[in-house]
Amino acid sequence: MDKRISRRDILLGSAGVVAGLAATSAQADTASFKSTVFVDPTQKSNKRLRFGIIGCGGKGWSGMMQASDHGDIVSLADVDSEYRTKAITEFPRASAFDDYREMLTAMKGKIDAVVISTPDHHHAPAAAMAMKMGLHTYCEKPLTRTIWEARELQRIAKQSGVATQMGNQSTAQNALRKTAALIRSGYFGAIKEIHIWTDRAVGYWPQGIERPSKAVVPKKVDFDLWLGPRPERPFGEGYRPFVWRGWWDFGTGSLGDMGCHLFNLPFMSLDLRDPISVQAETSGHNRESFPSWSKVHYVFGERNGRPQVNVHWYDGGKRPDASLAPGFEIGGNGVIMIFEKGTIFGPNEGNAEFSLVGGAKIPDFEADLSPGHMAEFARAALGGPRAKSDIVAYSGPLTETVLLGNLAIWADGPKLEWDAKRMAVKGNSEFDALIRPKFRPGWSV
Repeated sequence: MDKRISRRDILLGSAGVVAGLAATSAQADTASFKSTVFVDPTQKSNKRLRFGIIGCGGKGWSGMMQASDHGDIVSLADVDSEYRTKAITEFPRASAFDDYREMLTAMKGKIDAVVISTPDHHHAPAAAMAMKMGLHTYCEKPLTRTIWEARELQRIAKQSGVATQMGNQSTAQNALRKTAALIRSGYFGAIKEIHIWTDRAVGYWPQGIERPSKAVVPKKVDFDLWLGPRPERPFGEGYRPFVWRGWWDFGTGSLGDMGCHLFNLPFMSLDLRDPISVQAETSGHNRESFPSWSKVHYVFGERNGRPQVNVHWYDGGKRPDASLAPGFEIGGNGVIMIFEKGTIFGPNEGNAEFSLVGGAKIPDFEADLSPGHMAEFARAALGGPRAKSDIVAYSGPLTETVLLGNLAIWADGPKLEWDAKRMAVKGNSEFDALIRPKFRPGWSV
């Protein structure tokens, strides 16, 4: 029997007919698929992209539907049979798998690109395998769970030469790009300090909690596959489907979830990579689950004429002082950038609008505008210019910056001096396992 059929276990009632159709679709003529494909008018190729989807639930569903606007959904993988059934009902010609490693192997030569929307701990193994196979790779944010994985994906992406993109969708916002270009022009003078905050995790997923009690694994889930590269542990209610973000073994906490959105304007405009130190204050934690709140202080050294800059991060409901932006409400998420000649206020993580404190209007400014986030990836995969959130040039270094704050959160108090070249905390090996993880047999980057 075909291993793909025996492994996926999605024959639930009428879905069996759909799943049976999917079992033979690996050999389907991809020309028979009917969907809209993005074609860059500057490119001569009208090739249709063939997508493999890794993770079909939650954000994976929206990523899959967006990809279907730019090519054909040829295969999909998810450890949850309900997610697979729903996806295969939407795309009945696609082949379905529970293990993305098997999908990538079985579909070699039959897909061109992958969209990865798994929990954070699977991002790097899935992306590395796909890029090594020459597949264009779109991976949700944060790019990886650890700093070493982010650095390694940059190396693999550069070596493979494939098109890449991280799924921080607000990077495509034209207001973000224009404001960043204006900052780079020197219009506001030198940067003085930056404040970034989020309301996560409060009300979204729990943090600062103990491991859940052992429970029966739902029949629809292959929990061993879900654990993937992380150490074996008993199943418990509270690891999935969304609350994994709060566990050190699987997620990256509030910083990983929201940092790749909220750091976008500071990073794009000021090249905030390779901080020289980080330090955090938190509510306290057991190193199983992230703290319920934290405040992180980053220091970035002078870079290409940009002066040293202090960045303050707040999460779990902590916020900067309202006096920094009089006239504006310090809501759930946002950014304040204080310059010599003005202060910029961003009201949320969407990066679609920015204002000047004091009432003046931010002038319009020429910038490289986006055709849309997934469209940028499709364009790059079809031979066009690389996406803004390309792994090598942008999202890999951005992810490193964001995740360095988690080392400070783990330490909870001490100032950590960072050696970016060596990827190490100076004079301290305590954080090595957080920087570079070990993988269970059968999983690697």
